[in-house]
Amino acid sequence: MKKYILGLLALTVVFACKDDKKEVAVVAETTTKEYTTIQDEDLENAVIYEANIRQYSPEGTFNEFTKDIPQLKELGVKVIWLMPIFPISEKNRKAKGDLLVEDLKDPKEREKYLGSYYAVADYEKINPDLGTSADLIKLIETAHENGMYVILDWVANHTGWDHVWIKKHPEFYTRDENGKMMHPTGTDWTDTADLNYDNRDLWDAMSNAMSNWVTDYNIDGFRCDVAHEVPTEFWNYATAQLQEQKPLFMLAESEKKDLFNKAFDMGYNWEGHHIMNELAQGKMSVEKWDAYMERNAKNYDKEDILMNFITNHDENSWNGSVKERMGAKAETMLALSYMIPGMPLIYSGQEYDMDYRLKFFEKDTIPKTKGKTWDLMKKLGALKVNNVALNGGKNAASYTRLKTDDDDKIYAIKREKNGVIVFYIANFSDERQSAKVQGLKGRITDALRGGPVNFTEDNRLDLPPFGYRIFTLENE
Repeated sequence: MKKYILGLLALTVVFACKDDKKEVAVVAETTTKEYTTIQDEDLENAVIYEANIRQYSPEGTFNEFTKDIPQLKELGVKVIWLMPIFPISEKNRKAKGDLLVEDLKDPKEREKYLGSYYAVADYEKINPDLGTSADLIKLIETAHENGMYVILDWVANHTGWDHVWIKKHPEFYTRDENGKMMHPTGTDWTDTADLNYDNRDLWDAMSNAMSNWVTDYNIDGFRCDVAHEVPTEFWNYATAQLQEQKPLFMLAESEKKDLFNKAFDMGYNWEGHHIMNELAQGKMSVEKWDAYMERNAKNYDKEDILMNFITNHDENSWNGSVKERMGAKAETMLALSYMIPGMPLIYSGQEYDMDYRLKFFEKDTIPKTKGKTWDLMKKLGALKVNNVALNGGKNAASYTRLKTDDDDKIYAIKREKNGVIVFYIANFSDERQSAKVQGLKGRITDALRGGPVNFTEDNRLDLPPFGYRIFTLENE
């Protein structure tokens, strides 16, 4: 077991949470390795990064993102998810609110609106605004050289209104009572046309389009948009075909259980995310979080993986920045997303303390100044990559809820695998707490601040409002 010593930690009757400890930076291992296809064991210690190429740099290109791939490795990133890279439909392109670009009279004003990434005009081409085929291949090869895998965001539920299939295969689309093509029912996605999976020819056309990206670009899997809106039987069919080419990693934007049975390796932890928001906002108790974790243990199989996150492109653009939703409590929730079973997500700009909403239909740019969140992610990434007690894949470390003397406010867990242990203790209240934790004992090390110390169950942790501690337990 690797140990990262970051400073000195004094033993006291009250184990205080202070910010004046000396810290030494740590990073996840950065050695390069020869590319091999993604395997289940790669998922155990992976961090996933959602790359919004359009907004990642002022240029908004593959090449600008590729330059930064080596430093993403410092954060423990192993999977890079590229938001849709396909040409965007122009017909019915959205501007703002219910306003379409075609409704704007000023040509210069029209140019501002680039459309939704999820209104795809062609599944087999690249949006020229992002770069060329050669640029994309360079991005993927650079990721592979750095021990990372690349998955594409796939939008199978709907297309843009000038997708090539609108004219070539109108039979692929859902019709309303008047026989007209329609946007997905129950949504405001008026810039897209709904696909009808009752047509089995669509199954072959869609899976063949996905297959081309594997054969031509050597991509490593797919993140599938609103996967629960597409029949599970299609995903089972398509995934079986794709996996014949090479092992792939499949991520569903869904928590629907039957998607995990054959088609997908990982789904979204949407419910957990919403509870994190409510915990940070003081709207929900620790008891509700405990009930959620217990429910997950019953509802999912051991091999099912959930993606943990405090932000993503939808949350940031539509529901608010991390700062808006969680304020100063975001750090505690970020750490939690690494400590519980599953795979933590980093969304473009989050690592740079982005405190605003990225524009969705227009060009925007994330900040690029490394600060507090970057430093924390380096440490959390190192723990995730190098400590088996945080394994969160199909052979995840165990999860044990530890009793405290105030379980309504204190959340304490133990993760363990192969005799290696990590503890996470947090005060999910707005008042300072002095807590005893059953099972927190032995020669422990503060994983973020360093310094081994002998600890007993009689010792207390002094935790400020929404303060937290992560400890590793040394081998006997």
